[in-house]
Parts: sequence; C-alpha cells; structure tokens
Amino acid sequence: MFRRTFWFTAGAAAGVWATTKVNRKLKQLTPESLAAQAADKAIETGHRLKDFALDVREGMVRREAELGGALGLEAPVDPDLPVQRHFAVEAAEPANTYRTLPYKTNNRNEDH
Repeated sequence: MFRRTFWFTAGAAAGVWATTKVNRKLKQLTPESLAAQAADKAIETGHRLKDFALDVREGMVRREAELGGALGLEAPVDPDLPVQRHFAVEAAEPANTYRTLPYKTNNRNEDH
C-alpha cells in the first residue's frame, strides 16, 4: 500500500511539473510575448551599437591626439610665421586632360 501511494504521488508531481513547463513555454510563444522579446532584443542591440560607436569615437580622438603630437601639430604657433592656407579646391585643370598615377605599374590584377 505504501508503494502504491509513493508512485501515485510521484506521478502526480511529475504531471504537475510537466504541465507547468508546457504552460510556460506556450505563454512564451504567444504573439504578444514574441513581439515583446523582439522589441527587447532590438533595444539591447541599439544600446550595444551606441556603445560601440562611442568606443570607436573615443579611440579615434585618442589616436588623432597621438598623431598630432607625433607630427608636431599641437605645437604652439609662432606669431612671426605667416598663416598656412588650406585650399579647398585644386587649381583648375584643362578639360581634356586626365589625371595619372605618379608611378607606372605592371600589375595586371588592378581594377580598371
């Protein structure tokens, strides 16, 4: 009699456990739940992309500062020197001329 009670209780507990697991899984697969999960993943991905962009920008600023220091761009400007002008447009070229590379290459694998 004790053995039958034990196995009946064990079976009932297994049934309750299995039913609970199935109901949880069914609730996770409803359209509303799937939409909420997708929205959460999209928000998480957006935060990760933002963090990545901020890391890239920080690294870029740090590297520009390193290069500026190495090239002497951060040096104080001597007031006796004339101001260096930066031209936005190159001098006009004749209409029928084409720009060529400064070197001749024999590499047949380049893109043309």
